[in-house]
Formats: sequence, C-alpha cells, structure tokens
Amino acid sequence: MARNKEALVLLLDVSPSMHNILQEVEKVCSMLVQKKLIYSKYDEVGVVVFGTEDSSPLLASLWGLSVAWSVGISFVFICQLPGGVKFFANEKKNPCHPFPEFLKHPLLLKISDTNNELTTEVGGYEHVNVLQQIRVVDKDTVEALQQLPRGTVSGDFLDAIVVGMDMLIKKFGPTNKGKKRLCLVTKAHCPVKAPYEGTEEDQVNTIAAQMLAQGIKMDCIVPRGKQTVDENGGVMEENDHLLGVFSKKSSSKVVYAESPTSLLGALRTRRISPVTIYRGDLEISSALKIKVWVYKKTAEEKFPTLKKYSDKAPPTDKFATHEIKVDYEYKSVEEPSRIVPPEQRIKGYRYGPQVVPISSAEWDAVKFKPEKSVKLLGFTDVSNIMRHYYMKDVSIFIADPGNKKAILAVSALARAMKEMKKVAILRCVWRQGQGNVVVGVLTPNVSDKDNTPDSFYFNVLPFAEDVREFQFPSFSNFPMSRQPNEEQQEAADNLVKMFDLAPTGREEALQPDFTPNPVLERFYRHLELKSKHPDAPVPPLDDTLKKITQPDPEILSECKSVVDEFRRLFELKENPKLKKSAKRLLRDKPSGSDEEGEGSGNANDVGAVKYIENKSAGNIDKIGDLTPVQDFEVMMSRRDSPEWVNKAIKDMKNKIFDMVENSCEGDTYQKALECLVSLRKGCILEQEPKQFNDFLRHLYKFCQEKDLNNFCEFLASKGVSLITKTEAVDRKIVGFHWCFYCGNMGNSLVNILPTKVYDMTLPTKVYDMTVMNPMIASGLRSFELKQFLMFGGQMNNGDLDPGLNLLLIPK
Repeated sequence: MARNKEALVLLLDVSPSMHNILQEVEKVCSMLVQKKLIYSKYDEVGVVVFGTEDSSPLLASLWGLSVAWSVGISFVFICQLPGGVKFFANEKKNPCHPFPEFLKHPLLLKISDTNNELTTEVGGYEHVNVLQQIRVVDKDTVEALQQLPRGTVSGDFLDAIVVGMDMLIKKFGPTNKGKKRLCLVTKAHCPVKAPYEGTEEDQVNTIAAQMLAQGIKMDCIVPRGKQTVDENGGVMEENDHLLGVFSKKSSSKVVYAESPTSLLGALRTRRISPVTIYRGDLEISSALKIKVWVYKKTAEEKFPTLKKYSDKAPPTDKFATHEIKVDYEYKSVEEPSRIVPPEQRIKGYRYGPQVVPISSAEWDAVKFKPEKSVKLLGFTDVSNIMRHYYMKDVSIFIADPGNKKAILAVSALARAMKEMKKVAILRCVWRQGQGNVVVGVLTPNVSDKDNTPDSFYFNVLPFAEDVREFQFPSFSNFPMSRQPNEEQQEAADNLVKMFDLAPTGREEALQPDFTPNPVLERFYRHLELKSKHPDAPVPPLDDTLKKITQPDPEILSECKSVVDEFRRLFELKENPKLKKSAKRLLRDKPSGSDEEGEGSGNANDVGAVKYIENKSAGNIDKIGDLTPVQDFEVMMSRRDSPEWVNKAIKDMKNKIFDMVENSCEGDTYQKALECLVSLRKGCILEQEPKQFNDFLRHLYKFCQEKDLNNFCEFLASKGVSLITKTEAVDRKIVGFHWCFYCGNMGNSLVNILPTKVYDMTLPTKVYDMTVMNPMIASGLRSFELKQFLMFGGQMNNGDLDPGLNLLLIPK
C-alpha cells in the first residue's frame, strides 16, 4: 500500500430508526468518495449496511420484476458469473404486454456478494450485508452510496464492526497498520445481541484489543444529540457506553452530530497523513534540552489544483496523459533570433531606472542561513498575549514518543506553566537553511485522558512591523445629542445577544470541528454534477449549506421582537450627499471673493456654499477632537466676524501641538499631518503664509527640544514644505539652499549650493548640484528629488551620512 493510501470500510445503519437521516448520509458518504477520486484516487473503499432483512435486496427486486412481466416473457435465463448475475430474455409476440427495454438484450448486473462471509463460515451475523467489497474508488461506488437500501429490521452495530474488521484483515492481513479505517454511522437505537459468553462490555474489550493488534482505527458518527431522551428503556444509554469503551480501549473516536450540518462536517472526507515539520531539541537552556516532535495541528484547506486538459490526443490512445506543458524561451534583445541558454541568464532587479543584475552565487553569499533549532526566549503571563496576535497555522509540540524522560519533562513543564498561568516565547528555525526565523508563543495543552500525553500548542506571533494599530474615536467625543440613551443602548445589547451561537441551555451551533467549508462543499457537488452532465446549470444552494451561509430562520423568528425594537429606537434617515465637498470649495474659491468666474457659477456649488454658511452660522466655534479638519474649514469660511480666521489658525496650531506632544509611538502623526496640510491650504487661501511658515519653523524647534525627530522624518516623507511665492504673494522666501538633514547628528546640516534656483513644482526632475563641501563631492553630482521638507534653521558644515533625507532650507 502506498504511503498515503488508505483502506476504508463504511458501516452504515439502514434500520428504520435511520430512515429520516439516510438521505443526508447518502450525500455525505458519496461526497467522501468524490473527494477521494480527486485527492486519493488509489484509496480503497468497502461498503457494509446493517439492518436489512433480505440478504440480496437488488436481486429480490429483479426477481419480482421478472415475475410481474412473466406474461410478456417466454423465458428468463439467469446465470451466476464471477462478475455478477447475467440475464438472458426472449420476447413474446404479444402486443398487449410490451417487453421491458432493458431486458431485450443480455444484461450484466454488477452485484457484489452481499452475504457477508462470516455468516457462511461461523453464522450469527444476520442482517449485515456487504454492498461492495474493498476496492479502488470509482464512480460506481459513488452511485451505490447515493441509493442505499432502506432496512426493515433493527441493526446490531457490533456485528457490523466485526464484519468490517474481517474484511480488512482478510484483504491486508497484519500489514499496513494505521492505514486501515472503519467508519460507523448509526444512531445506536437498536439493542445488541447478548454474547454466548460474558457481557457486552467484555465483547467490546475483545474487539477493541483485536483492532489495536491489527492497527485498525475507527470513527463512529452518531447522528443525534448526546442528551437525546432514551425511549427504548436504556438501550441507547447502554450503546453509548459501549461506544465510549471503544474510544478508550482502541484508536477510535466517537462524534455526536445533532444536525445534518454537523453530520456533513463530522465525517472526515480527506485523510491527511501527519508529517513532522521539526524533530530535535527544545532548548530551554544550555544545560536543559527536551527531545520533541512538531506537527501541523491545523491548516487551511484550499481548492484542489485544476490543470489544463488537452483533447488533441486521439480517443483510442490509452496512454495519453492529456497534460499541457509550458516551456519558455528567452531571446536576446540584440539578436532576436538567438535563444539564450539557461547558463547565460542572470536575474535582474529594478533599482530606479536601472536594472541591477544579481547572480545566484551572490544571493547565496548574502543569504541569511540560521541553524536549525528551537530555543526558549523567556516566559510571560498569558494575559500579555492577545488572541488576535496569532498568525498562520497552529502547530503542536509533543515529546519524542520513544523517550520516557522527554515525555515526563514535557508533562512537568506543561503542568507548571498552566498552574502559573504562563506561556513561553520561542525562536524557531524548523529546518537547516531556512530563510526566515519564526517567533511564537507556546501554550500548554494538559490532557484529561489517561492514554493521551500532555503537549503544547504553538502559534506564530507578529513582529512589531507586522502590527497595524487602528485608532477609533470614542463615543464620548460626540455631543450628548448624538450619543445613545439607555433605552437605545439596551436595545443594541439585546440585538448582539440575539446572535449568540451558544445560548444558555442549548448546544453551540456551527461548531468549527463539525462545520465544513461551504465554498469547497459546493464546489465538489458542482464538480460531480458537471462530470456527469457537462451542460448542467449551477444547482441551487443545498439546504444543509444554507444553514451555514444564511441566518437561521428559527432564530430570526424567535427574536423578531428584538429586531423590531431596535428598528423603532434607531430611526433610519437619509444622509444628503453634497455635490461638492467643503474642502474643494475652499480650495477652488478663495474666501471673500465675489467673482463668479470659471467653474463657480454651478447651481450645485451655490447650494453647497449655502449649506456651509448655514452650518458655520451654527454651533461650531472651536476645533474639536473628532473632526478637526472639518471644524477648521467651517470656521475659516465664517464671514460674520473678521476674527474667525485668526481664531481658526490659532486653534489649529494648538491642536497640532497637542497631537504631536501627546502622541504614543506616532499613533496621532497621521491625524496631525492632515491638520497641518489643512492649515497650509487655509493660510494660502487667506493670504496668511507668514503665520504658517513661522509655525512650521517653531514646530521643528519644538520637535528637536522634545526629541521628536521621528515626526520631522514623517513630515519629510510626506513632502510638507513652507509656502513659497508661487503659492502666496507676500511670502518672504526668494531662494533655496539644498542640504541634507543628518538625523544621527542632531541639528548638523551640510550645505549644498545649487547652480540656480529651481522650479519647485517639478519634484521628480534630476538636478545638477555644485557641492561646496569637498568631502562629499564624489558621487553626489545629481539627485532625483522625490520629497522636500522646508524648515528654518542654522546651516553648519559637517560630515554627510549617505542615504539621508533631502531637505529644502530657506536661503
């Protein structure tokens, strides 16, 4: 058997107690085989049903059909063949009794031996029938699972388990341990037969021991709730106990699925063999190392890889692969007809307008090559690690299975960490030559089962550069008229509680372990339909998947009063959308202008101006914390007093100072930048460039005194500059010096005098400079100007640190 090849026997209860759920069982089991056809086409599957009265229901139905049509048939000849049963029929010349079309020719029905071999050999396994012997999955298996028989008698799941084990042992013997699996689907409503010797539990212990010896695993799916009321006088409770013995004494797992949705997710449709990503030492210190194995605990399930298919091969060619291979040819630019061989190619990377070639040998020389290891960096409180910090897939650390000292050490460490409410921070390099280092948190996982050792869960943590903090304003910043009252707050709380998937007294809905990916499930069903009917339209969404993707109608009907109350208290009003924003009006039409020139005669603009004037005549007389830019623009547009402009500029300056000074790791820099840009535009419109330029110089000195150089660098990267003559008439700046701002040298600046004053509206032009300092004359003859910063300050000569920000200083 191949490494990932699996042999599976489905044990399906078709007794009357299962009839209401058999349609869902058919869907789930056929889906399982369909996925095996895609992912594991060499897997083998057998099907056993129990709870049927007739040992050959299909054969019996055909006999009944032949009798019914006997008036129109001269004879029917039935011949038992190795591949099934073959029917030969002749037609009577009787027009009153037309002959069935499918019996006009010899017909070979593929009927496996439905009588289980144990009944023939030892007897006692009634009502257990083999629908299909163990064989490689094919479309016939899918069709057989889509038409399961409906039984009429009670089914004994212990008999079915023994028959399934017998099939696996006879097929594979003691080999292929861990790759043989039973899947039992039953409600366990029917009593099991009393054994000839001992008790039912003794019988289960014997079966479980044999399963362990043969390396057979079992998944038991019970499509009902665990707390379902037992109406059979304790039969169901006794059966649940026997299934629990299987889970304790063998490699078995019992899952209770209350709904069809849970049933869909409970059956493992894909088998993925666990593979270690690391085997080695968990280095606690130089003197303490624990041998561990690391596996992937969870991983994202992705769509299967769909490949291109070629139909060019003749249909009679049995060896055609129908694959499409793509080859790339690289040709020289100078000689388009010459193909460049692989040994003459080299990778190039763009750096500005140039392409820098870097060979594989150069890459290997500079590549980071850490040593394979897992090292402890330290411990921290559980409360310091937020759940939303977790990244990527989850891994599980277990002790080396064959090392008792490692098992004891892992258990002691895990229990101590849980008791002290600590987690560990690890530095992990899973394999030699790995290009990146992983830092993550190790969380103890203490087992509550005797046969399961303690372990750890490992989650990757982000670096500081990976964290994006989003600051949201507080409701306390809103005026009282816009804040919710107690009645509205209570209605909102009730609305949120309504959508609780795990309400008190009820089992959690859509549990992650039992909820399949609805997109993938729909994809597989559509794929199976297309394989049979290529022109079939997309089918409607299945009811089972609707319960995952759409709100539960039962919950909505129960909580209709909550929704209606929320709708009543929060009245929905239309928010009129302006044709032109206030910011655009301030930019396009200077304040105080009475001209109705080009672009200002639009009726919508006039309406927008009236809206702003009405708003400015209202309550806004200071700049708030929530919308400082909008408040500033409204105050600048007020014309009922000449003092509003100066007051708006003064308030905005104070607001910017407060944001910069009270910033925590730059969280308010972006908002301060927006306010600074708005202040600059307002000063240009109101012909107040001196106020802005003086404020910007003062802000620069303030940042130097408070050690806030990172804010200066932030402004430099955003291109904030002083107001020039081209922007405001009475500005005092007539020329510029080019210089470098040396961030690591305090206020030291290096003077570079340009040959002439350049137009500042072309920031991407390459300028030729005359470097005054001979120490930096080499390699600095031209610069691509991409960002400018205009601050007033003293210029001193000093050493130039290469790669610094380019600044613009007033002459």
